[in-house]
Amino acid sequence: MHLPISSKGGNQTAPVTFILLDFNNDELNISLFILFLPLYIVTMAGNILIFTLVILDQHLHTPMYFFLGNLSCLEICCSSTIMPRMLASFLSGDKTISMNGCFAQFYFLGCLAATECYFLAVMSYDRYLAICKLLHYTMFMNGRICVLLTACSWIIGSLPVSILISLVSQLTFCGSNKMNHFFCDFTPLIRLSCNDTRLIERTAFITSSIVTLVPLLITVTSYVCIIKSILRIPSTTGKQKAFSTCSSHLTVVGCFYGSLMIVYVLPDMSSLSNLKKMFSLFYTLLTPLVNPIVYSLRNKEVKEAIKKMLNRMSSFKNVF
Repeated sequence: MHLPISSKGGNQTAPVTFILLDFNNDELNISLFILFLPLYIVTMAGNILIFTLVILDQHLHTPMYFFLGNLSCLEICCSSTIMPRMLASFLSGDKTISMNGCFAQFYFLGCLAATECYFLAVMSYDRYLAICKLLHYTMFMNGRICVLLTACSWIIGSLPVSILISLVSQLTFCGSNKMNHFFCDFTPLIRLSCNDTRLIERTAFITSSIVTLVPLLITVTSYVCIIKSILRIPSTTGKQKAFSTCSSHLTVVGCFYGSLMIVYVLPDMSSLSNLKKMFSLFYTLLTPLVNPIVYSLRNKEVKEAIKKMLNRMSSFKNVF
């Protein structure tokens, strides 16, 4: 199937559409729907719960939970950028997406993924200050600084993708409109262009490297300092508890950054397309599911906040 028109306008008389081949097996559509729907529901429920608790519970009005609430909001947006359309395509069998819809999906998902990189770095820096610089914590992490760091994460995260989308929107699409992916991503999108894309690919490589490597360096450095401080703790129980928390966080961080690097930093080769598609699932679907569990639901304060909410709901029911 070929695109009958250019994406630049001109004599364009109908919207250009792309076909997302997702997992290349129509026979598995119902099975995939049954698999991904519960994952999406749990992801949304977990992140909405954390976001709501952070807003309503006064005991969670601290910098750490402020960042966790924002992370949950980000994960809600990230999951909703992909999952509803993908679930609908599993049911209907319609795998088409308009050119404007494709660009919008690419832009928003890219912004959210880049923002999450910086958010994880900010959160690791917050933990570094709380553990290693406790006496100066309130000075370095007050309400104004929290808002500033959050705003900077969103702004800096959106800049690289804004540059890429402005370049991609100038391309002409005149070949096959079949995209070998389950969402509109950079590499499968530019493969459909009949322009010279070498400049865009170099730009994408530089921006994606900056987006992933700089915050990863901040995150790793913060945790190295945290681990050094933990080793000085005299209590064995205290060390085990602290290491358990750090290892859980680092596992999620490693999966997220590792999958991003495999997808966006590895060279664009057809032999790697299926590998990149598989690792795309990690940062688009699995990370939003795991983050609220690892970062929040295991915390004592969050468990207490959940108990309070359930007690209030129970009391409200008893009134009626």
